[in-house]
Amino acid sequence: MSLFIAIAGNMGVGKSELTTRLAARLGWRAFIEPAAQNPYLPDFYKEMDRWAFHSQVFFLAHRLREHHELSKLQCGVIQDRSVYENAEIFARNLFERGFMSARDWETYRTLYDTLVSLLPPPSLIIYLQSSVDTLIKRIETRGRTYEQKIDVQYLQDLNRLYQKWAETTTVAPILKIPTDHINFLNDERALQKLVKQIIATLPSQQLPLF
Repeated sequence: MSLFIAIAGNMGVGKSELTTRLAARLGWRAFIEPAAQNPYLPDFYKEMDRWAFHSQVFFLAHRLREHHELSKLQCGVIQDRSVYENAEIFARNLFERGFMSARDWETYRTLYDTLVSLLPPPSLIIYLQSSVDTLIKRIETRGRTYEQKIDVQYLQDLNRLYQKWAETTTVAPILKIPTDHINFLNDERALQKLVKQIIATLPSQQLPLF
């Protein structure tokens, strides 16, 4: 495959918007996070501690399949959320909150670690950082009904895990972008600056120059 950039960050931070705009600017292919129809979700929301493992394994399999498919492409790829976030952020959060047993977490991690080791890593991860207050405002603005009563503590926990992961992961270089005062949807200067940062971060790669 050619270059592969993953866009990481909490819900509401603007991953999809940036993925779409960067792909258009660079002439690459965008992989937007799909709304996977997880058959375990109805049961999970009723009994989280019973169905957390099943639900997360489904999401992991879905994301691994997508990662494998994009790795076969002979073009630049930008992905909205990576497989690493499924495990390091969302599944780990369920484990830490007591919804996934230590036995299930160990099994999940073994499966994840084994399969991820067989996949090519991204050339770069762009981590979009944002305060919880900003996330809540953006979530309210985009108006998805199922998100309107989201738990603030849940967003705080995810932010904490994202920050820890961004500071410790060695899977790929990470470019951290604070976004409390940036909206890539309508800020052309911010997008241009980010493109230059990408070029500077990957000096040996053949990126389009603008």
